Amino acid sequence: MVREQYVTTTQGSSAPRSVPDHVYKIGIYGWRKRCLYLFVLLLIIILVVNLALTIWILRVMWFNTEGMGLLQVHSDGVKLEEGESEFLFPVYAETIHSREDSSLLVHSLENVSLNARNENGDVTGRISVGPKEAQGHTQNLLINSHNDNMLFTADGEQAVIGPDKLRITGPEGALFQHSVETPLLRSEHFKDLRLESPTRSLSMDAPKGVHIKALAGNIEAASNMDVILQSSEGLLVLDAETVRMPRLPLSEGRVPGNAQGLYEVCVCPSGKLFLSKAGVASTCSENQEC
Repeated sequence: MVREQYVTTTQGSSAPRSVPDHVYKIGIYGWRKRCLYLFVLLLIIILVVNLALTIWILRVMWFNTEGMGLLQVHSDGVKLEEGESEFLFPVYAETIHSREDSSLLVHSLENVSLNARNENGDVTGRISVGPKEAQGHTQNLLINSHNDNMLFTADGEQAVIGPDKLRITGPEGALFQHSVETPLLRSEHFKDLRLESPTRSLSMDAPKGVHIKALAGNIEAASNMDVILQSSEGLLVLDAETVRMPRLPLSEGRVPGNAQGLYEVCVCPSGKLFLSKAGVASTCSENQEC
């Protein structure tokens, strides 16, 4: 507050006359002052609430110098000591592994998808496990054992099985739409082995021979049409104690007409079986082979 006094004189009088004092007030008064105090009080309350919430979050989330609660942050990654982790959005990581004393469990209400991307961000491999099916998309599939031996590999051209034995236990067996290359095809003990082609032909080819062996059973070959046994440069040998052809017609005497290209199955008294040209001898015993 500043007070100023002014002194004036009139004509005919030398005595000064006093005038009213003029007072100038400096500051904020009235409703402005009350609003300022209210605003400052509101700022203090907000500051105290923010400080209390910050302390509460730090205590609830267990923030410390090593990380956040059981979640520890190290130079080589993030480690969760105990409990479960829940991710609401995609997770990008180089390596994910479980603790030493437990297995790794990935659970989702919809599906679990694992994507591998290249440097351009394009997906090069994908595995998706859903509630009804599991799908995988990759250029080359490779499965190794614990000792780094190849178990199975597949690409766009072929599939290779690494172990020495492939066992199929399904009741309907195995269905192949194309050819199969294998050195040995064997059934389980005390079970039959069947090779069947319902609507097409069945062929077995090998450069050094095809061996069919039944150690404790029979070998049967059934066909709706013809069964052809052909050898281009060798013999056809039937080695058994008894060879039966129940529906083979028997020849009586000479074959009338042109018998060129016809042969008869002859059995000598010694039990030897051979083919004789039809019409050459009246009986098989007269043939020179006996």
